[in-house]
Formats: sequence, C-alpha cells, structure tokens
Amino acid sequence: MSLKNPDAIAALVSALRVVHGDEVARTMLQEGMSLAKMIDTMFSAPIAHRDAVRYVASALDDFAITPQLGPVWHLRYLYDDQPGSFRVVDMEIATPPYVPVL
Repeated sequence: MSLKNPDAIAALVSALRVVHGDEVARTMLQEGMSLAKMIDTMFSAPIAHRDAVRYVASALDDFAITPQLGPVWHLRYLYDDQPGSFRVVDMEIATPPYVPVL
C-alpha cells in the first residue's frame, strides 16, 4: 500500500519519536492514538507550528480515523491572541453536530 503523503508521515513519525521515544512511538503507531494526541505531539515537536499544521493536515489521508469524520468536516486553526496574528497555536477538527435518525 503506497502512502499519499509520505513526507507528512515521516515528519509525524519523527515527531512521535522525539516527543515520546522510540518504544512509545511504535506502540502509538501500531495500536492507534487519538487525533488530539497526534496534534499535541506535532505542536510539542521542535518544528515550526506552520509546518506542524501542514503535516497533520496532509497526513490525515493516510490514517484510518475512527469514528469516521464523515463527508462534512474541516480543520479549524486557532491563532495567537495578538491582533492580526497568523501564528497558529492549535488546531481542531470541526464537524457538524450529530443528529440521530429516528
């Protein structure tokens, strides 16, 4: 199986190894991790936040995400609170509210 974004996956794996160590990174990759943990790891790694955002957004296509995000979702970027700042300090997945079908 070929990866859609091998550079993003390599950056993510490197960040996992740097932030959590080899054994924990291996376990997280084999057994799964939350999307929040992936984002936190990337923002904790010694890379620019703009690169962390780019890598996470690119890597999502290569991961099995459960529950599935569905057809309507988008990444929302949270910026530094200084006026006019474009420095991303966090990101989140925005999805429409779940409405059960009765």
